[in-house]
Amino acid sequence: QLQLVESGGGLVQPGGSLRLSCASSGFTLDYFAIGWFRQVPGKEREGVSCINSSGGNTNFADSVKGRFTMFRDNAKNTVYLQMSSLKPEDTAVYYCAAVNSVQTICAMSPLEYDYWGQGTQVTVSS
Repeated sequence: QLQLVESGGGLVQPGGSLRLSCASSGFTLDYFAIGWFRQVPGKEREGVSCINSSGGNTNFADSVKGRFTMFRDNAKNTVYLQMSSLKPEDTAVYYCAAVNSVQTICAMSPLEYDYWGQGTQVTVSS
C-alpha cells in the first residue's frame, strides 16, 4: 500500500520560508496526483495546493497564491511544497495526500484523495 511521509515542517518567523517534502515508500508516484492540505484545531482540513501526475498542472488556494509553489521529482518519488513569505495564519498541520489519477486537472478537495501522510507541523511566529 502506498505510504506517504511528510517532512520539513518547523518553526519559522513571519516572512520566512520552508520547503515541505512528501515522499513515497515502496510505490512510484508517477500515476498519482498529489495534494497538500492543512488543518488547525477546530477547523476543517483545507486544500492548499495540488499537482497532477505529470507535474504539468498545479492549483493553489487563493490564500497562498504567489507565495507557495509545488513541484515534483518523480525520479525521487517526492513532491515538494515551497512556502515563502509565510504568515502567522499559515500555521497548521500540513498533510500530503495522493490519488491514482492521470487527469490533467488536480483536485483541491480532501474527499478526492485516498492516501494520506501523518502530517507535519508548521508554525509561523516571531
